[in-house]
Amino acid sequence: MPVCPKTMVVKIGSSTLVDSDGQIRSEFIADLARQAARLRELGWNLVVVSSGAIASGAPLLGFHTRPTDMPSLQACASVGQCVLSAAWDEGFQSSGLISSLVLITRHDTARRASYLHARDALTRLVELGVVPVVNENDTVSVDEIRFGDNDTLAALVSCLVSADLCVILSDIDGLYTANPSLVPDAEFIPVVTRIDASIVEGAGDSSGAVGTGGMITKVQAARILMTAGIPSVICSGAEPHVLERLATGEAIGTRFEPPRARFDIAPRKLWIALGDGAHGSLTIDEGAKAALEQRGSSLLPVGIQKISGSFSAGDILDVRDQTGRIIARGIAGASSEVLELAAGRRREEIAANRLIAELAEHPAIHRDDLIVF
Repeated sequence: MPVCPKTMVVKIGSSTLVDSDGQIRSEFIADLARQAARLRELGWNLVVVSSGAIASGAPLLGFHTRPTDMPSLQACASVGQCVLSAAWDEGFQSSGLISSLVLITRHDTARRASYLHARDALTRLVELGVVPVVNENDTVSVDEIRFGDNDTLAALVSCLVSADLCVILSDIDGLYTANPSLVPDAEFIPVVTRIDASIVEGAGDSSGAVGTGGMITKVQAARILMTAGIPSVICSGAEPHVLERLATGEAIGTRFEPPRARFDIAPRKLWIALGDGAHGSLTIDEGAKAALEQRGSSLLPVGIQKISGSFSAGDILDVRDQTGRIIARGIAGASSEVLELAAGRRREEIAANRLIAELAEHPAIHRDDLIVF
């Protein structure tokens, strides 16, 4: 078995994998399997993150449009996952490759131990020459169906397997300064080295009837990957031989180039960024923002301006600046009730208040429990 020193993760959206009638594009899967075999010859392993379970299961259950109630969505996912798994297995077998099905939920990765078990399993599959096909377990994962698609999952998997490249295939050829379907003179962006407010605003919303996500979820995933030191590409799934061409260094779509070297971010902090959904958020002032971004400091209660959500100590929180932009994520050092009382107060004031005095001895989020994007 050839040794493949590099690993590519490819995420395939529902609109690329399933047509408008809910039929799986078998020719697309067969072509991707052929590319996977060619990638092996070029020294690359492949991991697939596959959407499409709900979209392919809906017509089999008599739904002409995507249902909106949760039990029906879960039923569609359950049926569709069987169809998808069979299609992937047949496609890869025809190219002499072994595939496997890996279903992941937020619950699986929210716990540190489970996160590490998922990492070990995926890494071993890749080492054995298997092409893992990963999907969110939509049948039981309520949050995924309601709030997002598999773009964040692709970023998670890329970090789990220490990927050298993450490719997000979509029905659009990359990122523009605005939604090109609404703004005809929007300019294409070939390379992104920093995701600022203008990039986020330009992402807009390009979600379709088949999928659940838009360009904004792809940009958010790319941002996490840049923090992890992993380059990513957003490009059209209709591009011929796209994975092979990317593996050989050809410029296709929009490439997000990380500013720092790989492994600069500890695995624990990647888990904080990706392993669990945020249970609330803290809005901070400019002084606290500078301390986090420029000095690598902990987040102190004095810099907190607003607390959103109800959470406990140990829960994952988003940290937002005054514009609402998420600049970091971390583990809460105290509950929302305690932080509400402590927000904006200096250490001396907190120590003098017996209800929150214990918070005077530690920050709202310790820097070891904080990842800054």
